[in-house]
Amino acid sequence: MKISLVQSNLHWADKQRNFSDFETRLAALKDSTNLAILPEMFSTGCCYKRTDLAENNEGETIFLLKKWAKNFNFAIAGSFFAQENDKKSYNRAFLVMPDGKISFADKRHTFSLAGESTYITKGNKKLIVNYLGVNICIMVCYDIRFPVWVRNVENQYDLLVFVANFPDSRIAAWDALLPARAIENQTFVCGVNCVGTDGEGIFYSGHSALFDYAGKIITRCPDNTEKTLTAEINLLGLQKFRTKFPFYKDADKFIIH
Repeated sequence: MKISLVQSNLHWADKQRNFSDFETRLAALKDSTNLAILPEMFSTGCCYKRTDLAENNEGETIFLLKKWAKNFNFAIAGSFFAQENDKKSYNRAFLVMPDGKISFADKRHTFSLAGESTYITKGNKKLIVNYLGVNICIMVCYDIRFPVWVRNVENQYDLLVFVANFPDSRIAAWDALLPARAIENQTFVCGVNCVGTDGEGIFYSGHSALFDYAGKIITRCPDNTEKTLTAEINLLGLQKFRTKFPFYKDADKFIIH
């Protein structure tokens, strides 16, 4: 599977400008990748206090994602600012296929230190989807810090994706946690972060990267740069590694309440 990491600047609370930029970036990948991964809340930035920007699953954001996936012939993963009829808001991860099928799950861990938990309702399920024979799990930013939730139970997934707005002030944690999640879960791990400065003055330096199941880096976007990189993963190597080192069989059991 070919995976494209789309490391981009996000225009704060400006959907139309973000839509235009990402359409251009994704069009350049037409027929040359299998999966494009966008940063967290790609269409708005993490301005979760602006509930007027939130949409349901039939809004413009999802309409465009389905259009892009079909026209450019690859799947797209990321998250967007969602709201249901009960007026609750969510940071909603998605994986949309070229045939129009789309799956969702909401960010589990809301970042209370920045007040996100006041505005965003936490999710209660994982997004794991099979695409082209690869079981893909999509999670959002802060979820990376919680290994019990991320846990790859009985090899449920082969590729773990984190879409993020992870600030430069804590980027050392991001750099450490991505390969750690790969090693402990015996899976490919891809993290896609944004770059630039958001509407609240928070700076993001990127560090988007793809790691193999042993924590070895496959590709990494340059710091502080809008860049799309494409790399390939091979399940055969992963399967051989899991067979040779079946660490998962000795794992502890957890129940998440």
